[in-house]
Amino acid sequence: MKQEVLKAGDYRTSNEEGTFNLARRLAESFQGREVVLLRGELGAGKTVFAKGLAAGLGVEDIGQVCSPSYTLLNIYQGRHLIFHFDLYRLDKAADIDDLGLEDYLDRGVILIEWAEKVRFSLEAIDVEIAVGTAGERRIRIRR
Repeated sequence: MKQEVLKAGDYRTSNEEGTFNLARRLAESFQGREVVLLRGELGAGKTVFAKGLAAGLGVEDIGQVCSPSYTLLNIYQGRHLIFHFDLYRLDKAADIDDLGLEDYLDRGVILIEWAEKVRFSLEAIDVEIAVGTAGERRIRIRR
């Protein structure tokens, strides 16, 4: 049975499991060359969303998926390679340019946390996560 592709739109989740499952559904249809820009305040759920994406891409040990705040890049193996960047600690545009993000295009799926710091245009799936009342998450997905 073919999985329905998750459409662009506005979603709400009431817990981490819901956020994880939404991301998993999104990634199940990925072909291996997607770029996902994750935006949201500290603690909004970007890393939970990244874990769900990794699960949807077939990463067996989701425990290895963590925010690469200090290393800047983690690489995971699923159906496709996953390059998981975290730009939180980078403040200068030159530092972000020096990462060479463009070198990873077409080599696998690219996830970028704190994507609002990227100053150049990327064809990407844009995901914005906001904390709502009672801890719910409002997730806007744009393709």
